Amino acid sequence: MVTKAKITGIGSYLPQRIISNDELSKTMDTSDEWIVQRSGIQMRHQAAEGEFTSDLGVQAAQKALQHAGLTIEQIDLIVVATTTPDLTFPATAALIQKKLGMTHGAAFDVQAVCSGFVYGLSVTSAMIECGQAKNALLIGAETMTRLLNWQDRTTAVLFGDGAGAIVMSQCEITGPDQSHVLGSYLRSDGALSDILYVDGGPSTTGTTGHLIMEGREVYRHAVGNISDAIESLLASSGYQVADIDWFVPHQANRRIIEGVAKKIGLPPEKTVITVDKHANTSSASIPLALDLAVCDGRIKSGDLVMLEAMGGGLSWGSNLIRW
Repeated sequence: MVTKAKITGIGSYLPQRIISNDELSKTMDTSDEWIVQRSGIQMRHQAAEGEFTSDLGVQAAQKALQHAGLTIEQIDLIVVATTTPDLTFPATAALIQKKLGMTHGAAFDVQAVCSGFVYGLSVTSAMIECGQAKNALLIGAETMTRLLNWQDRTTAVLFGDGAGAIVMSQCEITGPDQSHVLGSYLRSDGALSDILYVDGGPSTTGTTGHLIMEGREVYRHAVGNISDAIESLLASSGYQVADIDWFVPHQANRRIIEGVAKKIGLPPEKTVITVDKHANTSSASIPLALDLAVCDGRIKSGDLVMLEAMGGGLSWGSNLIRW
């Protein structure tokens, strides 16, 4: 028997306020047709004034715990993937730990922008496998709208706020068909950091800054990098594209999602897409999409699920899960 990590619970949360494309067209030079054609996005959610990243994360975490049938006392690790922390420090994970009433265990953040959940899942599963945690909360939570320049239509229309969470638990398996995390593939290339970044920070400007993106360059790198991450992970795990039951990608842009699926030869009906309703919620997008597909019955026990993401850094990666 081998010690592995498996997903035992899932939950998500979206702020109440919805901003439609038509609403944005009243304050900037854009239109519903222009946004949908270029990204597939129809709407996005925005956190209320006084509603912080940690608040979104707490809501998602509580639902994941309920789904797993566990209490916070049974959790010994909280990992939060976010690029929009409440504060420079302490970690948003520590703030969520406090709000959940947890005074034991450990809590820390992972910062890999849109790839944060993929990176966080790799880190968390490794910690469980080596015995550093028995039950863990992995949360992707973002208030991306607070990094936007609302006069820049090339970026302001693309992002939204939200949170998703999973409970991961230690398990003993005897074969690959049992529920567990099969593996992860992580990559980054700092030489490409200038095509997707925020122009501020405590060590440079002393300000939060705004999101800057060279959309064409990001797209050019995205399809190739993501496809490589998927194919490399499949090869190392002993699977083929045809074995994938569900593809749950980072929800950045519908054209990127469809481009990756086409490049690796994955039928479109196996892809979970939520970018139309949520926009790009960075590290929250994968767990938000996962939760939807689990709740509506698409993803079932025993399914082979592939996750992937690419974000600032540039960072990218994939996870393969037996659900």
